[in-house]
Amino acid sequence: MSKTSNSLTKGTTLDNYTIDSVLGGGGFSIVYLAHDKNDKKFVIKEYMPNKLASRGENNEVKPTTEANVERFAHGRRLFFQEAGTLINLKHPNIVNVCNFFRANGTVYMVMDYEEGVNLQSYIKKHKGNLSEALIGAVFIPLLEGLDLIHGSGLLHLDIKPGNIHLCHGAHPLLLDFGAVHEMMHSRQFQPNQVITPGFSPIEQLDPGGYVGPWTDIYAIGATIRACIEGTPPPSSTKRREKDTMRPAINAFKKKYSPELLETIDWAMEVDPMIRPQKVEPLLNKLKSISSLTQNGVAKTME
Repeated sequence: MSKTSNSLTKGTTLDNYTIDSVLGGGGFSIVYLAHDKNDKKFVIKEYMPNKLASRGENNEVKPTTEANVERFAHGRRLFFQEAGTLINLKHPNIVNVCNFFRANGTVYMVMDYEEGVNLQSYIKKHKGNLSEALIGAVFIPLLEGLDLIHGSGLLHLDIKPGNIHLCHGAHPLLLDFGAVHEMMHSRQFQPNQVITPGFSPIEQLDPGGYVGPWTDIYAIGATIRACIEGTPPPSSTKRREKDTMRPAINAFKKKYSPELLETIDWAMEVDPMIRPQKVEPLLNKLKSISSLTQNGVAKTME
């Protein structure tokens, strides 16, 4: 991958790790592939809000202006606190955070590296059309992991196909916790709020929006729809102004069970009050759909 602006160069050492390459970057972070002294691979996420900071001498990350100092420091503090929380979130369907540390004026989060394929890439390769069995195999365990996140008083706030990793046998991992947000926490100083058109619900876009478990549930519904349709849904802003998106129950009724399609539409209600308010009812819905089995899913993934 080409060098991301402000990224660390190959061979840079951090704590006990050596940077191998840049895997990606977003509004407030850069993700690297790295290895330790035993040549074990890891993924390292660096707090780097590109609208607030830049990299100077000796790889030091500093706010670009005096006006950004407080916002940068607050975001860095949240990143560190959230890494400390995530290291204790152990679940087979949540990427394992194994270390975090301060260096270069910023914070780094270290995660286990897992072989596999990104769900976004898989959707693109197959142009959507994922089987109902595969959808069940991926999203039932993923929701169980999300339930643990919510039970710990956190929200993910950036669920989308690009943040779901499929290991061998369709074993899913929820990735990218850079946007993780404490429930009821003030958003006044939150730098570079993560917004992904098509997957972020309306309350996440509104300045005073009240986010909660229902916010992640919308993103789950939108992600399942993308698995079927092959493209992101319309933005929630457009849907609120004039909702031209055909309900899943009508758009895909020839290929998928009405129970699954109704569940997608329920999760994707524009009004957050109409959606499931927590993971459990959505999870129970998916579990009750008898056709969502994992039989033959490993072969589907090959």
